[in-house]
Amino acid sequence: MPLSHIVLSSGRSIELTELRMSSTYGGMLEGYPCKPVNDMKVSGHRRKAEREFSFAPVHLVPPSRAYPDLTGGHFGPVEVLPAVACIGVFHSTAIAPELDPVLHHSTLTVAWFQPGPDVPSGEEADPALRGLRWEELARDHEL
Repeated sequence: MPLSHIVLSSGRSIELTELRMSSTYGGMLEGYPCKPVNDMKVSGHRRKAEREFSFAPVHLVPPSRAYPDLTGGHFGPVEVLPAVACIGVFHSTAIAPELDPVLHHSTLTVAWFQPGPDVPSGEEADPALRGLRWEELARDHEL
């Protein structure tokens, strides 16, 4: 049973079957959120998705970055990513029309950041998730 359903901008329906969430800055002992730290967080998040879900292609949705009016330090201005880092596995019908829809499906692992711990669903899902170019990014698999 899927965790949620999302209808992409293209009209394709996808199902979220696995979701992992973590605090974006959990475990950060020193320093402050800034571009160098965030670049490492984002690339590490993608690598984690690729390592843990090697059975499917991985797509990283570029996160929004906020610049609060706070004093930075040696590494530049304060730059903040959304609070929750997410990795989700999505499934849909096969991309290739010649494949048997009973025996095949398409899969994509997506890494993204969001402001809170809500499960993305329906039309409330982040526009960047709803805008996934599924046919270009996902891969067909036999069940």
